[in-house]
Amino acid sequence: MSARFNMAITDAAAYKAMLGLEGYLQNTSLTHIQKELIKIRASQINKCAFCLDMHTKDALKYGETAQRIFILDGWTEAKDFFTEEEQVLLAMTEEITLISQKGLTDETYQKAKTFFDEAQISQIIMAIITINAWNRIAISTHMPIDK
Repeated sequence: MSARFNMAITDAAAYKAMLGLEGYLQNTSLTHIQKELIKIRASQINKCAFCLDMHTKDALKYGETAQRIFILDGWTEAKDFFTEEEQVLLAMTEEITLISQKGLTDETYQKAKTFFDEAQISQIIMAIITINAWNRIAISTHMPIDK
């Protein structure tokens, strides 16, 4: 699959706005691992190879284990590998990424409130929204994966 166009060049203002969201996320209370789990899980759901390649590499760089990355798609069957806090983060990622199915459920939101304050929940939601936007950009423009 060849790239269609480079959005950073074709629509620099829109791309700059996306980078603004990334800049915001760098200054949140979320850990690097939390952000990468969100990015990988959403990218798995959206089948974004470009983002999966990038964020699995980043997760390893931040100290995530290969095993947890390998089983992330089946985290609900491997809960012993993920903390309760991470499980809530992953549930939020799935429900918000698949927003048309049921949205962020009251059950998941209530669980999130046991681990995160409202500001952190807002940050998690923004992280999920941002990676979903990047997934859509990468897939729509056929962003190439470096070999």
